[in-house]
Amino acid sequence: MRDHDTAPHHPGRRLTTKETAELLGVKPETVYAYVSRGLLSSRRESGGRTSTFEAGEVEALARRNRREAAGGPGTGGELSVRTRITLIEQDRYYYRGVDAVELAGRHSYEEVAEWLWTGRPAPGATFTAPEATVELARRAVEALSGHASAVDRLRVAAIAAAAEDPLRFDLSEEAVLHTARTLIPTLVAALPPVGYDHEDDGPLAHRLWARLTGRPADEASLRVLDTALSLLADHDLAASTLAVRVAASARAHAYAAVSAGLGVLEGPLHGAAGGLAHRMLLDVLDQGTAVPVIAEELRAGRRVPGLGHRLYTGEDPRARVLFELLERIPRADSALLAARDIVATTARHTPLHANVDLALAVFTVSCGMPATAAETIFAVARIAGWIAHALEEYGERPLRMRPSGHYVGPRPPRPLPE
Repeated sequence: MRDHDTAPHHPGRRLTTKETAELLGVKPETVYAYVSRGLLSSRRESGGRTSTFEAGEVEALARRNRREAAGGPGTGGELSVRTRITLIEQDRYYYRGVDAVELAGRHSYEEVAEWLWTGRPAPGATFTAPEATVELARRAVEALSGHASAVDRLRVAAIAAAAEDPLRFDLSEEAVLHTARTLIPTLVAALPPVGYDHEDDGPLAHRLWARLTGRPADEASLRVLDTALSLLADHDLAASTLAVRVAASARAHAYAAVSAGLGVLEGPLHGAAGGLAHRMLLDVLDQGTAVPVIAEELRAGRRVPGLGHRLYTGEDPRARVLFELLERIPRADSALLAARDIVATTARHTPLHANVDLALAVFTVSCGMPATAAETIFAVARIAGWIAHALEEYGERPLRMRPSGHYVGPRPPRPLPE
């Protein structure tokens, strides 16, 4: 076995691809992925057929990887992960350097997903689900009790789809992208339709609509849904996304990584926030004013749902875009007024801006959807981002997402309990 400590003593020495992979603790394919991302430089020796790497540069990358895995100095105890997917700064956010709001305004959810995955334009992109996989996923979902949540159904459908794919352990980019393009429409198709008239082809937003409401679709509402899916596709390292990266770091296949994200998403402090805002909005509409509803939330010591976001000092840009689109839908007028009343009433106590959960609540309430619809929209949308992060993590050193525990219990040895 190669001594990993020899490289620093020979800074001018060139390492082979195999030696570089061993020093970094990755596969040879990952070494070339590092080169393509600009993390390493390679040189082909005169007359040679393989690339070589400067030992000092390789060791520097190995040290950086180790620092990140341990939550290095200057991180304030928080895990810091290199990513090229989403940047959030100055109350705006960007997908691979492109303004996410502008991208969502000009492209479909499928096209935005492809951009997140590959960084390449994909005009007219469509996702198709294999009939056999959809049938298996539907049967699995139908076997659930009536108490199952939408996320329960999506998680079970993902497991069923994984069981139908014997090649799911192929973690190459091509294989993972194929999985993504079939998994998302499979999960949507596995959800039980609310109305009699539903589609299983066409844009994903059209297919999802019939799983959310029995009302007929109109172009303005479908535009809101498609835009919401694109805006919610990724948001840096949210809790569910971190879970996906941990699973991918352990080399779990894409289905399992998505299942990990769905498990975290169901927490009341994450994906369920839209449903809480939906119920609050209904209460305001029923009361005719937000004052008693907000007063009850404050009296109970609860955080008012749909307001504020730790990453934005001003209004959530996702909420702003959705509110602008909802203003073009006449039946959304009363819900929009109720949302504005909530913001204004809360401002008397603590000035907070609307976030995307309140905008989703206006949409789901005005379209006759259940409170759980916001969580469904969020989950389906975020799968695109999860796949992007899983792909990125597959190119990193395995098991780097392994922090060390800080033991604070009694020191051993202790006598055995009687």
